[in-house]
Amino acid sequence: MSSWLTETEGLVHSGRIKVPYQWWVGETGSHFFVTLRDERKILGRYCPECDLVFVPPRKSCGRCFCQELEWREVGTAGSLVTYTTPRYDLDIHPLKRPFAYGVIKLDGADTGLTHLLGEFKEGDLRSGLRVEAVFAGERRGHILDIAYFRPVK
Repeated sequence: MSSWLTETEGLVHSGRIKVPYQWWVGETGSHFFVTLRDERKILGRYCPECDLVFVPPRKSCGRCFCQELEWREVGTAGSLVTYTTPRYDLDIHPLKRPFAYGVIKLDGADTGLTHLLGEFKEGDLRSGLRVEAVFAGERRGHILDIAYFRPVK
């Protein structure tokens, strides 16, 4: 063992590194976010080979690699597939508790969109629950232009 190690007190420093970054979301992502921002519509991409609508949209089909996908508007409501509820508050959480993270299969889509769930009471959430999008008042071309999904009343 090194002499400096035996002669020095071992210290541990806890730190948190925040590295802000940005990237271009591409043509597909840009069209999706601009439509979400300006029209409050959720779009998916339809693969005619697989007969599937992908939300969030993809540039190409991940199953058959078809490049000729078509834009399709899907509903702003859908069914909750699964969810998880944080049991503690963190600064990085976009909402204050109670909230949940969920996977929502929107009407007209064949895949799930991961997003936030709000406006529910303890015990309300379950797979199959109908939920609807709540749009942010000020939209800026971001996934949080949908503030969260809430149970349909």
